Amino acid sequence: MMSESIAEQQKLIDFVVNEGNGVKGLSQTNLKSIPEKFIHPPEERLDQTLVTAQKSIPTIDMSKWDDPRVADSICKAADEWGFFQIINHGIPIEVLENVKKAAHDFFELPVEERRKYLKENSPTPSVELMTSHSPLVAKVLEWKDFLIHICDGQEIEDSKFWPPVSR
Repeated sequence: MMSESIAEQQKLIDFVVNEGNGVKGLSQTNLKSIPEKFIHPPEERLDQTLVTAQKSIPTIDMSKWDDPRVADSICKAADEWGFFQIINHGIPIEVLENVKKAAHDFFELPVEERRKYLKENSPTPSVELMTSHSPLVAKVLEWKDFLIHICDGQEIEDSKFWPPVSR
């Protein structure tokens, strides 16, 4: 594998992060291989020998959310698996489906429209388009794009600045 030059890496950062194309835009460029900036060194990759033979991810029942065992099971699942499924959370399926549709609709917008929500462009700190959490300092970029909505009690006021597809 040939090492990418600093100039090539900066060009990649500009395209993905600074220009707001994200991983979605990068994936649409007909890549022949994954750029090195997205590849973790072997010593940081998941050790396949540690993968459990359990057939499903942990399921957390939130119907008794105030039971300390629920918090313990969340911590254990997060520590051992990195993710889990929550059931009996009380959020109607229509709300969950609407959230998924809003996310899909946002990422189908033209890059010029999505770019308005990059940290430096966003009209409010309560919504931000990102790819990786700290892409300008991270050694390895994450292969994802995401839109964060911060709900801190001010979202009613701030939501007028959110992308129309995700209000």
